[in-house]
Amino acid sequence: MDLWQVLLTLAVAGSSNAVSGSEATPAILGRASQSLQRVNPDPGTNSSGKPQFTKCRSPELETFSCHWTDGVNHSLKNPGSIQLFYTRRSTQEWTQEWKECPDYVSAGENSCYFNSSYTSIWIPYCIKLTSNGGTVDQKCFSVEEIVQPDPPISLNWTLLNVSLTGIYADIQVRWEPPPNADVQKGWIVLEYELQYKEVNESQWKMMDPVRSTSVPVYSLRIDKEYEVRVRSRQRNSEKYGEFSEALYVALPQMSPFACEEDFPFPWFLIIIFGIFGLTMILFLFIFSKQQRKEN
Repeated sequence: MDLWQVLLTLAVAGSSNAVSGSEATPAILGRASQSLQRVNPDPGTNSSGKPQFTKCRSPELETFSCHWTDGVNHSLKNPGSIQLFYTRRSTQEWTQEWKECPDYVSAGENSCYFNSSYTSIWIPYCIKLTSNGGTVDQKCFSVEEIVQPDPPISLNWTLLNVSLTGIYADIQVRWEPPPNADVQKGWIVLEYELQYKEVNESQWKMMDPVRSTSVPVYSLRIDKEYEVRVRSRQRNSEKYGEFSEALYVALPQMSPFACEEDFPFPWFLIIIFGIFGLTMILFLFIFSKQQRKEN
């Protein structure tokens, strides 16, 4: 091919690309957009379409459970195709033996439950999720790292005092630890966070964490109604458990001054002043009589 034929071929190819460029651009952008979606998937979706772990949680350092998604390509009509296996380090080296989940039922659908016989704290676990024999997800943790306690229970409140103006009141909120948390023996140490808000508000006010199961809440308006809730976490952990049911607080309309029912009437003062008065009258009578005799 001589030089003129080469130049002619390049000119034809260039003109063809220029004509079809407007048609090719959307396709190129579409492919680029798809690539970006694969690199930055929506955080609320499983971009791989495969089953994956969603969370592992221990409510009281004695048991734990792990949960996973089915994956968009997984059929629920094929039970047993998704399996969980675990291993833990009981010596200096990881054991090579992977054991299957001991309980697929107790923690609900798509979960594995480990009772106290299978739970050891301070010992690392590794778990893997398999689908049709192949590993699709894997993670490692220690039980103390996944503690999220159940909600506190039995919330109640009592009135502490009312301001002299009758506008504000202070209350004491009390609760009990989660029933399954062995706080009495110190197996788990919990911190509590109390939040409160007016009933019609959306923003909760947060109080500092406390170790006790009661806390005062100050300067609540008498003419407002409030909601109070409490959650807990293992001490030195950042992960809180779920909130308790909201406690409804309606402060009574009352006078800031004490009434008769609050303080018994001081009858003993009446008696004392009565005796004192009679004594003074008798003294004046005797003194007056004595003065008449002298005159």
